[in-house]
Amino acid sequence: MKCILIDDEPLAREGLKNILANVASIELLESFSNALDASDFLLHNQVDLVFLDIEMASLNGLDFAKSLVYKPLIIFITAYPQYALDSFEVDAIDYLVKPIRVERLLKAINKACSYLSLLQQKAKDDEVTIGDNYVFVKAERRFVKLFFHEILFIEGLKDYVIIHVENSRVLTAMNIKTILARLPGKLFARVSKSFIVNTSHISSADANAVYIKDEEIVIGDNYREAFFKNFIDRKTIRR
Repeated sequence: MKCILIDDEPLAREGLKNILANVASIELLESFSNALDASDFLLHNQVDLVFLDIEMASLNGLDFAKSLVYKPLIIFITAYPQYALDSFEVDAIDYLVKPIRVERLLKAINKACSYLSLLQQKAKDDEVTIGDNYVFVKAERRFVKLFFHEILFIEGLKDYVIIHVENSRVLTAMNIKTILARLPGKLFARVSKSFIVNTSHISSADANAVYIKDEEIVIGDNYREAFFKNFIDRKTIRR
């Protein structure tokens, strides 16, 4: 997987470069101290993944991501946890807070590899058919039957959605708004621009996120009130 690194802190760049040098799936093409130089590089080189800082002098990472016409996969690496929700608004696949734990970085890289593989296998004629308690999704030139109770959550990725089930993911060419309109509203809830969750699989929730298995899914500001009203507050046992 061809990658670049953008961070205006020299020590942070060197530290991450040393880690990535030992990851077999990563080919680090170049590292940059600012987003402007990286932007020019992206115009002339194919890049699959960008490790991207946020707070930088010339152009911050969020604005840089929004400016990209062709968007590689993005993993934000920053010292500022408050931008986590904003990062998913630009379709970032992960958000790591410095200092970085190696095992957490490897998890993000493995996720990126998996998503890149899905995108490379995409089919242009994907479609979805909804039954009473299941969905048929056309992916990779065949129909895959998924029962609603099997679906953990659905994630938007570029022009596709990834349906996460217990031990696999299914990619289909559809935007997240379209598939939400076809799913039963009593079971599935949109919690951000990029995520729909199966509420029956939520193990816990707080003001900022819902938790399904080992996944923490951030709740967007525009979706928080409706989500808690419809799926949490009315089902909470109170004193």
